[in-house]
Amino acid sequence: MARNVLVLAEIRNGALRPVSFECIAAGRTVAEGGTVTAALIGEGAGFADDLIHRGADKVVTVTGDGLESYTPDGWVGALQSVCLELKPDVVFLGHTGIGRDLAPRFAMRNTAGMVSDVTDLKLEGDQILFTRPVYAGKAFVTQIVKQGLIVATIRPNNLAALPVDSVRSGNVSEMAAPALDLRTVIKEIVRNTAGGVDLTSAKIVVSGGRGVKSAEGFKPLRELAVVLGAAVGASRAAADAGYCDYAMQVGQTGKTVTPDLYIACGISGAIQHLAGMSASKVIVAINKDPEAPIFKVADYGIVGDLFEVVPLLTQEFKTLLGR
Repeated sequence: MARNVLVLAEIRNGALRPVSFECIAAGRTVAEGGTVTAALIGEGAGFADDLIHRGADKVVTVTGDGLESYTPDGWVGALQSVCLELKPDVVFLGHTGIGRDLAPRFAMRNTAGMVSDVTDLKLEGDQILFTRPVYAGKAFVTQIVKQGLIVATIRPNNLAALPVDSVRSGNVSEMAAPALDLRTVIKEIVRNTAGGVDLTSAKIVVSGGRGVKSAEGFKPLRELAVVLGAAVGASRAAADAGYCDYAMQVGQTGKTVTPDLYIACGISGAIQHLAGMSASKVIVAINKDPEAPIFKVADYGIVGDLFEVVPLLTQEFKTLLGR
């Protein structure tokens, strides 16, 4: 059954977010001979070739007043205009801040079935089977949308992106969004980030908990993160204590991360924190308490003072990586 798939490609800090490529790979899986189109809203015409080389057949750039920065009204309207033109059967978005906000609004407008936070998908006959976590990651369910338009958000770092095919070609076009009466207009964005690496799409995350003891206690974690090219995260206890910004929080009420490597430093392992990182491929825990719950989910555990262990790890990684 051939399906036309639309993917919303996201740009962050001047680069395409990796989950955009993962959504294209998902699109190729379900298209079965149909077309995969990537949409860039407000900016990004220069990224069209990157999307085509990763599997998109077409790229549409949607331009218009008020679309340079994300607003719900503007981007729902822009995505709607693309859908009316292309009439897709499936729409994929990243399970990011934008995707989580935009997808349900768009689905409601189109009376579409929606599946959020997808970690895997496959075809069974004419149906697409979506797998997603429930109960804070303790179980997984398989869901299908029986009829009509399907809207789904893909959790970053769970589906493999297609390899780069630099000789692949595709169609690139531009579309003007209809004039919209926007309730919100972004005048200025003041960024407050935990570092140069996006936490939700990072392949390696170094996180600190209450055991870092102070804002200064994150310094050795940041030094390790620089060596590994990692993002720096935190538990809610660390954020509540004022040691770091809430933008760094990993957990049920923070960000969900699924890196290849998660290094938990001074984090006890409360269930709320585990909900946001337990799907990491490899978990390393560093804690002075040998009975800390974090060790029950860790692949490797180090019982010791993080202020002694982390600098030793940093030095060893510098040696191994030649940095």
